[in-house]
Amino acid sequence: MLTKATLCIFVKPPLPGLVKTRLSRCLTAAQAAGLAAAFFADTFALARSCEWARVVVACDGDPSPLKLATGSEVWPQGRGDLGERMERVLSLALESSKAAMVIGTDLPGLPRRFLDAARLQLAAHDAVIGPSEDGGFYLLGLRRCPSGLLRGLPWSSATTREHTVERMRSAGLAVAEAESWFDVDVPADLRRLAGLLREQRICAPRTAHFLAGLMPRGRSA
Repeated sequence: MLTKATLCIFVKPPLPGLVKTRLSRCLTAAQAAGLAAAFFADTFALARSCEWARVVVACDGDPSPLKLATGSEVWPQGRGDLGERMERVLSLALESSKAAMVIGTDLPGLPRRFLDAARLQLAAHDAVIGPSEDGGFYLLGLRRCPSGLLRGLPWSSATTREHTVERMRSAGLAVAEAESWFDVDVPADLRRLAGLLREQRICAPRTAHFLAGLMPRGRSA
């Protein structure tokens, strides 16, 4: 059974105009950046709560806007499309860990049991994928990463997960599937998130606090 795994958080610096641009119909660029910062804070706290995880922040750019504590482990994503960057980070993590997972930050309120279950699935499989409702995935875990595994896949597509699973199986990997969750990308997702937080059906304290303080334009999302 796996005892430890490296959990890599993929993130962009939360700067206006760089993050959450698909929420521009209901948030200003500054509000979107603040929301992204809250998403990251909740995701980082979730990852840090996993006693089995070595937590790495994989940043696409300057990590200083993340305001990480001294001693936090930060890696650059490097160049290339999302698949190339994920493959690079996962391969690096697997140099010192028996298993590695990547998650994004567009999933505030993700229950910790999803991460715990994915780690356990990696004890019996080469890979685990966490489906997101838009056809992509919120989590990808590997015990081995063949060269080119994630290169050239169709990203931000309704078939991203399908193609990723097909690629991994073609490479001879035994793939398990975690529970499904949703990303927060568009105004409808934000409304759903706000409702779940109000009803206390999920827990994302930094995000909840930020949404509660938004100006009326943000609350009308």
